[in-house]
Amino acid sequence: MFINFSDIPAHQNLFLDYLDEFENVERFYGKNFRATEQYLPFFQQLSKKNRPNRLMISEILKAQYQNQKYSKHTEQNIHALASEKTIAVLTGQQLGIFGGPLYTIYKSITAIKLCNHLKENYDGFNFVPVFWLEGDDHDYDEVRNLSILNNENQILNLKYDDGQLDEVNRGSIGGLKFNQNIENVINELAGSLRETEFKAPLLDLIKSIYQPDRTFLETFRELMIRLFDEYGLIVFNPLDTAVRKLLTPVFSKEITEFGEHTGDIVERSAELEEVYHAQVKVKPINLFYIEEKERLSIEPTETGEYRLKGKRKKFTKDELLTQLESSPEKFSPNVLLRPICQDYLFPTAFYIGGPGEISYFAQVSPLYKIYNIDEPFIYPRSSATIAEKGVQTILEKNGLTYTDIFSEEEELIQKILAASSEINLETLFLNSQEEINSTLNQISDKLFFIDKTLVDLTSKSKQRIEETINYLKTKAVESEKRKYDSTIRQISKVRNVLYPNNNLQERELNWIYFANKYGMDIFKWIYNELAINKFEHQILEL
Repeated sequence: MFINFSDIPAHQNLFLDYLDEFENVERFYGKNFRATEQYLPFFQQLSKKNRPNRLMISEILKAQYQNQKYSKHTEQNIHALASEKTIAVLTGQQLGIFGGPLYTIYKSITAIKLCNHLKENYDGFNFVPVFWLEGDDHDYDEVRNLSILNNENQILNLKYDDGQLDEVNRGSIGGLKFNQNIENVINELAGSLRETEFKAPLLDLIKSIYQPDRTFLETFRELMIRLFDEYGLIVFNPLDTAVRKLLTPVFSKEITEFGEHTGDIVERSAELEEVYHAQVKVKPINLFYIEEKERLSIEPTETGEYRLKGKRKKFTKDELLTQLESSPEKFSPNVLLRPICQDYLFPTAFYIGGPGEISYFAQVSPLYKIYNIDEPFIYPRSSATIAEKGVQTILEKNGLTYTDIFSEEEELIQKILAASSEINLETLFLNSQEEINSTLNQISDKLFFIDKTLVDLTSKSKQRIEETINYLKTKAVESEKRKYDSTIRQISKVRNVLYPNNNLQERELNWIYFANKYGMDIFKWIYNELAINKFEHQILEL
């Protein structure tokens, strides 16, 4: 079954209009992903465009996979990127520990299945899924956390701690190495998972990948290859020095023409703020500089020089360009420049993105014209909640729908109590209060003619009675909750699975919870069940 995103809390209007009212947002985007009649002309346009780095990208990927065992399917896709008839379908994600939330899985599957769909419908082109490892990001807190459900169906947050202070600038996450503390996370995970026939091999898989002295990028990359290599998903490392060399023209243009770029993005962001929202805070220059392992924003100065944010170090324009030429690996794009880098390197027809990415592409759009790069279709990733059989049974037993679960927990409990109890306490106390108020008002009107001071006394008496009624109501609700405590606890556990921390399951839970219960074949099941062309939230019933 499918649920419209407008029926699920916390989705921004920009995203909702992008899906279903595109005419409202078309000025912010280059292409409408639903306009399938535009697909073929765009594929032809991409294939005709001169791409001097086409062969080099294929060679870089061969080098990246040199010491990696990988499938024939992936090998064919890497070779195919050298062909002008090859079209890329890109997606990417930050390097969350153990793969991050479930939406990473859904993004990857969307890219793979979209390629398969396109192959069936557009002869003469190769369609290759590419996963861009977002190792440039420096949000350490974002990638070191993951959530699972323990054997009591309680939400458990696991956190890797490298022993340093939170405020330390660790630089790009991709190069950050795990220390011995990664073993603590794995041990905590092992102690939290229920005992199943799949637990031991699952933990062996995790232990074989996540080891001290390996980086966030290395581990995430290997995990993604293990999960999706058979489908031909190319896992691309943009932190590769050879890749950075290819990107020097993009970085150089950003350094020398940042004023024009920033002006256009600020103007676009202001337009968005008038009707919707701007997803990303605009910086003067969309580049970072890596200095002693710290990732620092490059900022212009009033004297025409460039400085590193929070540091005294400055560069002239020529010095910065010389650094770029000699050490391109020291430069790193921010979130707004990253799409430009992706589509400069790859013949990208589609980028698979979630609600946040779709929102920031509205800001990025002006940069495509500036860099003379073809803007891809921004294709919404599949979105899903996995509902196990036990969860379905509890919902049915209590007359609840999936959309009920997406409401506030107290609101949900009140609905359960109203359906289960023989007495509707809300109605009982509301009616009683109205009757008492009516009686007291009549008394007050009569007493006014006897003694006006009695009206104030009546008002005070009314206030005390209201307080007593509210106290009785609170106690009655508490007693009723105790009476139906078992049902409420069941629903709370169901909510932990379907809507953990008041958020969609795909944004909170890691895949390990399901793999531990159902084995690694859960990925094949998700792959087969996940729809990529509905553009609504899907309930996957196990």
